[in-house]
Amino acid sequence: MDTAKTRSDVMVAKTRENRTDGAPLPTVADPRAVAPRDARELSRHFFRRLTELDEGTHEHQYARNTLIEMNMSLVRFAAGRFRNRSDDMEDIVQTGMIGLIKAIDRFELSREVEFTSFALPYIVGEIKRFFRDTTWAVHVPRRLQELRVELARAREELSSRLDRDPTVAELATLMNLSENEVIEAQIASNGYNSSSLDAALTGDGPEGGEAVLADFIGVEEDGIRLVEDFHALAPLVADLSERDRRIIHLRFVEEATQAEIGEQLGCSQMHVSRLIKRIITQLRQGMLGDLNSA
Repeated sequence: MDTAKTRSDVMVAKTRENRTDGAPLPTVADPRAVAPRDARELSRHFFRRLTELDEGTHEHQYARNTLIEMNMSLVRFAAGRFRNRSDDMEDIVQTGMIGLIKAIDRFELSREVEFTSFALPYIVGEIKRFFRDTTWAVHVPRRLQELRVELARAREELSSRLDRDPTVAELATLMNLSENEVIEAQIASNGYNSSSLDAALTGDGPEGGEAVLADFIGVEEDGIRLVEDFHALAPLVADLSERDRRIIHLRFVEEATQAEIGEQLGCSQMHVSRLIKRIITQLRQGMLGDLNSA
């Protein structure tokens, strides 16, 4: 019998016994060993107690730290999506932990949503921000990336020797390259850093104050964060039966009521409600399937 699973089952049972308001928090000897499915059950209890505890107390800190450690599998799951990147996986995981902590501090049980669904966008968003801030702003061929480093060294050497900025011809001679290759490397260097949206611009802003780049572009589109989920959901929807796909289309595309759907299918509104619940549960399990098996 799996020792870790047995231990987490015991902890879940203990949690259920202590669900009354003000009950002491269960002792979780090794939060990282709790199975993901049991972590969801325990997390609900710890979030409930976290709202009752005073911030800064030992109990509050214990509850928050336990939530972080119990849900580290979420970070590993999200980081796994980027395993093909050349960046150090440990750096990616540590960055994802920042997103997990933000999600824990902002989660509310009243949202009536699973913590896993709430936390993953925070974790993935933090990881993507890490890539944005530490890698090339635009895609540049590996040859030019390496040439950028050589160009920087050559410019530094000539600048100190000549006491001025070197010309393209001088750089080309030192690097044993053509002038066109040096110019190409200089252009590629511009792709290493991008301007911050908060960078100050010259001139007056929209309201007479200091202008920033963000003032001149469109607003942030919250829906863009759903694109990744849509891509993951598409094959799961395709695997549904024709009737289930029709129900999903009627309910969430045509926004038909359950009663209207029942009329088209020849069944009661109550039966339609059960069908929709079953379909959504099936899709949710498919979306989180890899996480449950982690």
